[in-house]
Amino acid sequence: MPFSGTDAYIADKDLLVAVNAAIRLQRPLLVKGEPGTGKTELARQVASKLGAPFIEWNVKSTTKAQQGLYDYDAVSRLRDSQLGDAKVNDIANYIRRGKLWQAFETDSRAVLLIDEIDKADIEFPNDLLQELDRMEFHVYETGETITARHRPIVIITSNNEKELPDAFLRRCFFHFIPFPDAETLARIVEVHFPGIRRNLLSQALATFFEIRNVQGLKKKPSTSEALDWIRLLVADDVDPADLRADAKTMLPKLYGALLKNEQDVHLFERLAFMSRRES
Repeated sequence: MPFSGTDAYIADKDLLVAVNAAIRLQRPLLVKGEPGTGKTELARQVASKLGAPFIEWNVKSTTKAQQGLYDYDAVSRLRDSQLGDAKVNDIANYIRRGKLWQAFETDSRAVLLIDEIDKADIEFPNDLLQELDRMEFHVYETGETITARHRPIVIITSNNEKELPDAFLRRCFFHFIPFPDAETLARIVEVHFPGIRRNLLSQALATFFEIRNVQGLKKKPSTSEALDWIRLLVADDVDPADLRADAKTMLPKLYGALLKNEQDVHLFERLAFMSRRES
């Protein structure tokens, strides 16, 4: 069954094509885009739509590819041997299954999310090439080979913090999620806040895109930050007229949900100062 989107996730035609192409090719789908554009949520929605088990592997700077396969807890085995525990005779008792192993052994095809792969060491993607290609790996401690019962749908996200190796990229189907335009973002907001006042939505999005378009911003506000901001506006029943920027600072109401560093706040204050001086 092809992925056609869900009521809770707004996906454009190109993204739907990319998901279904990756599934047909049995290749990992590598999704890039600004933080907060829905890359992680995409995997959850694919699993939900297809009725597939969802397994999430959150990658950190210290994550090693081996951890996705399994971990051998030699320290626990040594401790148990000193205590005379009988289970030390079976080394399998000390093998902890990783996320990839879990995805391989599900009774039906799973969706495996490898989230923010670019956070890890540069060798991390290369260390997974064979396992993702052959859908199997060897457990040296027990001598067994683990083969996927059903080839999982693999979705990999990246925030472009570092370049990924060419050998890894060749094995993926790639899609870049662009930042949504005003019309698409309005649809996303309406999914999260059904019944939102039209005048509030219109003014909030106009203000949001004005902020994003300011030249010199260190961090542009993302989709998720727009949703957080609008959640506050809805909760406080803010009058749309109150969303206009403060003339003294050029900052909108509740700007802390959108601007996340002092450099950007100072940028707006400088713009306000220059505007007053010119007038």
